[in-house]
Amino acid sequence: MEPDFTSLDDFLTDEGLDGYAFYDDESNSNLYYTTGFGAPDPFVAVYTPDAIGLLVSSLEYGRAKKEGRADVVKRHSDYDLHAKREEHGDDALYEVLVEFFADLGVESVAVEADFGVRVADQLRERGFDVQPESDGVIDDIRAVKTEEEIDHVREAQRANEEAMARAEELIRGASVEDGVLQNPEGDGALTSEFVKQEIEISLLRNDCSLDTTIVAAGADAADPHDRGSGPIHEGEFVIVDIFPRNKESRYHSDMTRTFLKGEPTETQREWYEITDEARKAALDAVEPGATGKAVNQAVVDVYQDAGFPTVFTDPSTETGFIHSTGHGVGLDVHEGPSISFDDNELKPGHVITIEPGLYDPEVGGVRIEDIVVVTEDGYENLTDYPIELVVD
Repeated sequence: MEPDFTSLDDFLTDEGLDGYAFYDDESNSNLYYTTGFGAPDPFVAVYTPDAIGLLVSSLEYGRAKKEGRADVVKRHSDYDLHAKREEHGDDALYEVLVEFFADLGVESVAVEADFGVRVADQLRERGFDVQPESDGVIDDIRAVKTEEEIDHVREAQRANEEAMARAEELIRGASVEDGVLQNPEGDGALTSEFVKQEIEISLLRNDCSLDTTIVAAGADAADPHDRGSGPIHEGEFVIVDIFPRNKESRYHSDMTRTFLKGEPTETQREWYEITDEARKAALDAVEPGATGKAVNQAVVDVYQDAGFPTVFTDPSTETGFIHSTGHGVGLDVHEGPSISFDDNELKPGHVITIEPGLYDPEVGGVRIEDIVVVTEDGYENLTDYPIELVVD
């Protein structure tokens, strides 16, 4: 994949800067996206319109040359770091940076707003112009996915759906004793912890990983980010939210379904149906040129017309629709564009979630989430999983 950095080049020209610099590790998705390389320890990267440069340890040198998109790959030893330590102590790395930047013809750089203060100060002391950039120029580039990137999300989503099917299989297959679901594959109650474990096993078999997942039942489901714990009971909402990352591509997917074992109450069925209506209304609003705010408002309108509170009409509410409609997905599970207050326009290639939900500790919670890509004439839903509440 070769990103189109035209807008970054234009930004550097407009600001009169030579390049864009990073000092971070592989957790920084903008750094990985720009260079095609990641490492567990911090390393230096500089983008210029003419070249991308990497400065890494000897440990990472061979891999950086093989895996990265850099035109220039240097080791600390190329600049006699050990010798410089004898003279400069802890400041030796900054003396190395002076020579590395000089090799790239760089005297002024943009950096991310959370770039290390000490590194920036040390560079400035050595005569470099370091300008924090808060417009999110690389974030905006990353938000518009190439076909290859969309395929990466598709691959992660297929694994996601297999894991979701495993969760549903367990809930559907559970018997009920004294109102508690019994584990169909073991002794005792079916717990959120067991379902999460089985989800993670399924994902691992499909070369995906995740830091955590959500299997939240009953009152736990009333908190959108409660991971869930304990036995699952008959007749309660069970929110299953899975957001894995493919290990090879590093791209995520994100999907939520809500299940219920037993007979739903009239209120539960109403909540589920109105949430699915809100999902459909948001999807109908997705097209190039539409704003994230407009898509979000489609959800707010459905809930408001049905008499439910939302944080967009009552910021102090603790029940009802208490989060935004969605977010971008890619190298990060939460990235641009935002489907919330923002007036940012959707563009072909944006991959976003649509995830309306309702929450109240007295009832529980329901959320339905699809992941879609904005196309030239609307959207393509990358989610191919049924929307069905009752799993008897």
